[in-house]
Amino acid sequence: MKFVFDHNNINVLDLEKSLAFYQKALGLKEIRRHESDSFTLVYLGDGVHAHQLELTWLKDRNEPYELGDNESHIAFTVDNFEAAHALHEKMGCICFENPEMGIYFIHDPDDYWLEIIPSRS
Repeated sequence: MKFVFDHNNINVLDLEKSLAFYQKALGLKEIRRHESDSFTLVYLGDGVHAHQLELTWLKDRNEPYELGDNESHIAFTVDNFEAAHALHEKMGCICFENPEMGIYFIHDPDDYWLEIIPSRS
């Protein structure tokens, strides 16, 4: 028996705002969508890996999600760390930097943290 990663899920308050953020900040594109009366699921991909990020939008939700201490995160590697940092700085979404480790974090419109790591090739 072998298990393989398929996707991660996060809930978002404003689907269009989140889609725009993930497109601009990380270049993710919508792969597929499932709509129902009460929710919408949008799967995003990077065009390279099969792994996807699922955004869940609950149509009747109006209050922000409680993220606790926000210790969980999703990590992305990037081939041009300096250009990515400049883009995220311009977007105003950098929320924490760790120069000693050579990484930084950005946060999305719902305050989920996303780790940015330089490619180590």
